[in-house]
Amino acid sequence: MRVAAVDCGTNSVRLLVADVVGDTLTDLERRMEIVRLGQGVDRTGRLAPDALERTFAAMRTYRKLIDQHGAVATRVVATSATRDAENRQEFVDGVRDIFGVEPAVITGADEAELSFTGATRSLTEGAPFLVVDIGGGSTEFVVGSRHAEAALSVDIGCVRLTERHLKDAGDPPSATALEAVVADIEAALDLVAHSVPVERAHTLVGLAGSVTTVAGIALGLPEYDPERIHHARISAQDVHDVTRRLLAMTHRERAEIPVMHPGRVDVIGAGALILDRIVRRFAFSQVVVSEHDILDGIAWSLA
Repeated sequence: MRVAAVDCGTNSVRLLVADVVGDTLTDLERRMEIVRLGQGVDRTGRLAPDALERTFAAMRTYRKLIDQHGAVATRVVATSATRDAENRQEFVDGVRDIFGVEPAVITGADEAELSFTGATRSLTEGAPFLVVDIGGGSTEFVVGSRHAEAALSVDIGCVRLTERHLKDAGDPPSATALEAVVADIEAALDLVAHSVPVERAHTLVGLAGSVTTVAGIALGLPEYDPERIHHARISAQDVHDVTRRLLAMTHRERAEIPVMHPGRVDVIGAGALILDRIVRRFAFSQVVVSEHDILDGIAWSLA
């Protein structure tokens, strides 16, 4: 069965076209565009017109690719920024016009389940897992072995925290601004500690662009290489070191990092800091990095 999955998050919109045969998912097309749909949502509660148009432009390209590959089923999922927006109907109508299907504006719990499935289906050892999906607007925490058994979505993400505390905090950001980011993260982790049995997990699995970028830097890659990053094991010390370096850099210095996507330069500091505080708070010695995430979970949900 040939399926198409579209994941529209706060920072990026992504496409996966894949063939599903039994327990095997074979990629035919995997794309990502930084569109910053969540631009200003934390402050205004609304999706900005230019952010919507950037997103729809990327989606029109994706629709052409889906048609070229002849996918028989398409599912579009939208997450944190769209959940939070007063004018989300504008997004829903635009997606329907482009793809001919109603987008699923999913709950944090649904997002957690899809992320867990996508991240762990190919992992053969290390269960139970704590899967952490660091997005632009929210971060999902899921504990389970073969299925999600407990989950929580909290409103800390690389875009949300950057816009809230770091946007006008200097270059590099001031210590005061970073303390405010840490305070928000720790408050969210308090909620996680009370709601999710993190202590049961043997393996921390990290997902999404902030995590994969930290991994690429830790590995010293000359360019972004998903095959080398997927299932890489990054030590806690390397996470701490990379985070410290990123937070001390200027915007220009971060932009010169070989594995850095241009659309992630301004938000990677907050994203790395979220990962760093998770590793510290829950005392994991390493993080297993996965290139497979909610996008793969959406594809599996169509099989």
